Amino acid sequence: MKTTFVAIDIGASSGRVIVSWKNVQDRLCLEEVHRFKNGFIKKQGHERWQMDYLIQEILIGLEKVKKAGIESCFVGIDTWAVDYCLINRHGERMAEPIAYRDSRTKSAVENFAQGYSLAKLYQKTGIQIQSFNTLFQLFVEEKSVLKEADKLLLIPDYLGYVLTGKMVTEKTNASTMQLLNVETRSWDEELLAVLGIDKKLFAPLVDPGTILGSLKKTNFPNHDLPDATVINVASHDTASAILGTPGSKDTWAYLSSGTWSLLGIETTKFELSKQAFVENYSNEWGANQSIRFLKNIMGMWLIQEVARVQEYRYSYAQLAELACKEEPLQQIIDINDIRFLNPQNMIEELQDYCVETNQKIPKTAGEIARCVYDNLALCYAKEITKIQQLTKQELQKVVIVGGGTNNHLLNQLTADYAEIVVESGPEEATAIGNILQQMLSVGEFATVEEVREEVRRSFPSQFFYPEKQQLKCLANDGGVSK
Repeated sequence: MKTTFVAIDIGASSGRVIVSWKNVQDRLCLEEVHRFKNGFIKKQGHERWQMDYLIQEILIGLEKVKKAGIESCFVGIDTWAVDYCLINRHGERMAEPIAYRDSRTKSAVENFAQGYSLAKLYQKTGIQIQSFNTLFQLFVEEKSVLKEADKLLLIPDYLGYVLTGKMVTEKTNASTMQLLNVETRSWDEELLAVLGIDKKLFAPLVDPGTILGSLKKTNFPNHDLPDATVINVASHDTASAILGTPGSKDTWAYLSSGTWSLLGIETTKFELSKQAFVENYSNEWGANQSIRFLKNIMGMWLIQEVARVQEYRYSYAQLAELACKEEPLQQIIDINDIRFLNPQNMIEELQDYCVETNQKIPKTAGEIARCVYDNLALCYAKEITKIQQLTKQELQKVVIVGGGTNNHLLNQLTADYAEIVVESGPEEATAIGNILQQMLSVGEFATVEEVREEVRRSFPSQFFYPEKQQLKCLANDGGVSK
């Protein structure tokens, strides 16, 4: 009987349940059995995630796995980073978790820095200074709420707890909290003291690949579920995506392109230089004891919000097609400006930026989309240069994975502006990495090198080369599927 692996892969805008197995040619196969929307809503004064809804959608997905004739399987869960659920002494979630785009941390970095050096914080943790990091969320969290909490669980760890009853803190996601010390590889007690938090608030740290436990089917009597063993994968979705990226040797960078764009390299050492701090780069922990030296970039969130504001009058594919017809480089915009994190109207925010900087104002759907894509590609190009300067490593190519792989215009613009070869890798790299970590855990693969060779064999890539001539419009689906 073939072994079945199930990835529960939840991003900020959608989630999916994906089944995987090896076919007769020994190639990895994926089948999406369930897809659902995700998003935060305003509740109790804050933007909050809908955890009961997500749990229900996971259970529906697992029911579909069972209906497909799969009686037993392994399961891994990955989600976005930094957000958390607080659990009381009765093991119950205290409230819906507040989303990282909530405005409560707007001034958190500035206020924290009045009493603690940000440079010292970077030396301790190696993590990019971002107002929504867990450290800053906890800095502004209501003290009375923290006093009532018995445990803090990051989102994928909480979902695993609901399914199995076991509490852990998976390390790749925990590293994004900006609370782990790069030397001790554990909680930094000085930072916890600054926050007024005891490390007992956190469940034990575990490596990706650790078996979490069996699905407690008796807790869900209204659902017909398979026998499932839950494995702690690299639960930060970017960590899973990079594991599922078909890179080789040490001359490639990755670009995980979804709601966020994560651009960086995989390495084995922390880069904590003053310049890395000034450029605001992050040293996140990856699978197999790796370090992901990367920059968080605003990403496809920009075009997602443009589409939403236009009430989805145009599909993402149509927006990309319209952008192809516009003149390039009509505006230069700092897309990582915090003003674009969660504006009420992304189009107006982009236009206001252009007014304030005396630039041509994009008005039509095509002009606005071109503005977004040009500036995403310019940002990628700038950061690719910075990575090479900071690491003294010459890069030969950038491997793009995630929803952005389908946006051929953006891929070509990135190749052109960065003057580098772009390889468009698997769209479902996060789910693939989730599954491959499970397979590593149970011995189906022995090394990460074998895993990446499997990705190359099973999922063909497309290449984009730098061009100097006028770009032609290329067929694509808009590249924001996650």
